[in-house]
Amino acid sequence: MTTARIYKPARTAMQSGNAKTREWVLGFDETAPKAVEPLMGWTSCDDTRQQVQLYFDTKEEAIAYCEQHGIAYWVSEPKPVKRRIISYSDNFAFSRREPWSH
Repeated sequence: MTTARIYKPARTAMQSGNAKTREWVLGFDETAPKAVEPLMGWTSCDDTRQQVQLYFDTKEEAIAYCEQHGIAYWVSEPKPVKRRIISYSDNFAFSRREPWSH
């Protein structure tokens, strides 16, 4: 039986915004091992479900889809984002712990 993973994708290292991180993704786990074709050296697999990703606006919609279609699932909750918001002028503040130097 195949299982599905419901998660929120993380930002890529090249992103500074929140693009493509607001939706929940339903992706299927591997059920068949991958094999290397001897002629071309390509990696192939008999299971095509692992190539499918479904996008949902909320986590509850993704869970309802799995329950409606009888798909076993597990939810991976996103980690909270830890950001320290400072402005550029804070680099030159008098209350700075370390003096500004080059």
